[in-house]
Amino acid sequence: MELGDSSAVIPDSFMGYRDDITMQMSMILDQIRAPLIVPVLRLGVYICLTMSVMLFVERVYMGIVISLVKLFGRKPEKRTAGIWRISALSEAGGWKDRTTVEDMDLAVRASLKGWKFLYLGSLKVKNELPSTFKAYRYQQHRWSCGPANLFRKMALEIMTNKNVTLWKKVHVIYSFFVVRKIVAHIVTFIFYCVILPATVLVPEVTVPKWGAVYIPSIITLLNAVGTPRSLHLMVFWILFENVMSLHRTKATFTGLLEGGRVNEWIVTEKLGDLKAKSANKTPKKLRFRFGDRIHVLELGVGMYLFFVGCYDVFFGKNHYYLYLFAQAIAFFIAGLGQIGTIVPNS
Repeated sequence: MELGDSSAVIPDSFMGYRDDITMQMSMILDQIRAPLIVPVLRLGVYICLTMSVMLFVERVYMGIVISLVKLFGRKPEKRTAGIWRISALSEAGGWKDRTTVEDMDLAVRASLKGWKFLYLGSLKVKNELPSTFKAYRYQQHRWSCGPANLFRKMALEIMTNKNVTLWKKVHVIYSFFVVRKIVAHIVTFIFYCVILPATVLVPEVTVPKWGAVYIPSIITLLNAVGTPRSLHLMVFWILFENVMSLHRTKATFTGLLEGGRVNEWIVTEKLGDLKAKSANKTPKKLRFRFGDRIHVLELGVGMYLFFVGCYDVFFGKNHYYLYLFAQAIAFFIAGLGQIGTIVPNS
């Protein structure tokens, strides 16, 4: 069987580049750039800007609430304790294990039955952070996946409920679930770590300054209202939260689509009283596998941001590289397992 002439298969516009794979890829990108890449990226920018405005309005509202609470001398305490009435548990339908946020599930069902919660600002309980970065990632996956999956299962039930007002339905669906549990996670990663860097490579698509700079800056300041003593850590906190938004976004989509890890429950590792118990014991050096420290997703995003940052240095005009390099370093640090002090091999 004779091979046909390559000119019959390759268009004339490609003839000069058929021996150069790089140039052929460049030609292909040029061919699909205007009809496909630019419109899709513009749509992504529009959707992300819309979600940013939604998040901005919610953060302004919460910032005002927190400021008023502090103004009147009542400091809100964020803890994980609560006391329930047996009658409220029974009327709400009891404890269900259909999601990994069974406490939130119960709270939403109880509120739909007309029960109200009494918050005691003066009551404090002990709380503890995860002992390792690995444990923190599992915890954040559960806290992001669970609410999204709960929204999927309860949205219709909330809309058809006859015991609460229309305003409360809108508040629970829009403010509590959509904005705080879905939009907040997705827009942080998709916009600031994917779409915004992509506009550097596609200069035909621009992001207005109010969406790229002003809104995220104001949202960050409003988030810092609750913890003014940590203002000096704000930059590090922003970079770290953007890294974690990768896992929160993935977990959110897992919950919405009921993916494979939707009901994954891994107990969060915490040190607790282990320090006191091991005080009299000879410290044992922990061993870890090299693979336990390597996180491919973080490294991949870090390489993408670093590449875009280098491109912006030579060809960009918005000076995004200042942010891109800093964020890339944060992803590299997380990807190489350099966050935290204990890395178990479990």
